[in-house]
Amino acid sequence: MKHILLVFLGGGFGSVLRYIIGKYLNNPETGIPYGTFVANIVGSLLIGIILGLAAKNNSLSQSQTLLLATGFCGGFTTFSSFAYENHVFLKSGDFTSFAIYTIASFVIGFLAVFLGLFLVK
Repeated sequence: MKHILLVFLGGGFGSVLRYIIGKYLNNPETGIPYGTFVANIVGSLLIGIILGLAAKNNSLSQSQTLLLATGFCGGFTTFSSFAYENHVFLKSGDFTSFAIYTIASFVIGFLAVFLGLFLVK
């Protein structure tokens, strides 16, 4: 039960922070979801750092890892919003934004995870 509570608390904080970032960074005029992009990239970097620390000499406990990686990063990053925003791009015929956003999210997201892991070595 303790683990479920840790994931719940971390996820709540992550979701609220994602909402705030999206509120201020998503651009309703152009429809470009900068907030989701930033949340996914920062979340990828954070999970790389968190899991890198957890693996490095057991620097983080299982409870800390559940709170931060599974909970916070899981609530902070958002594949469902990413998928919906891409649906909007495709529905409107904006294939350029779809391609740039999708490729940039995957490539930069992966690089951010690798950077996070590298930073804690």
